[in-house]
Amino acid sequence: MNITYYDHGTAADRWERARQFFDAKEYATAARILAPLADEVPEQVAPRLLLARAYYHSAQLRRAETELRAVLERDPVESYARLMLGRTLERQGRDAEAAPHLRLAAALTGGPTEATESMEPTGPVA
Repeated sequence: MNITYYDHGTAADRWERARQFFDAKEYATAARILAPLADEVPEQVAPRLLLARAYYHSAQLRRAETELRAVLERDPVESYARLMLGRTLERQGRDAEAAPHLRLAAALTGGPTEATESMEPTGPVA
């Protein structure tokens, strides 16, 4: 097994490294770190949600969609994942598929029924 800088360290080390790359807007690099981490801890939603965000911001929309659907399988009321899935589908030109996810995200958060401007989560991600 060939360990690289991206693979090195504990899960917590890799999580922190991925967050740093994400915060630096190095989304593809963050995704490279997060993909194996999300598989390593499939019961945790946060790594998979950050992976989906990294894919979204690096225009890897099919991968973002896959990860968001996996998050929603584990936590169907994860409102931010629901919003992101709606936005991801919109970016792919799939507005009709996006609409129910956006409405549900708004209902879960008590927000407006139209999509909000920001895609930043409002609460803690667990």
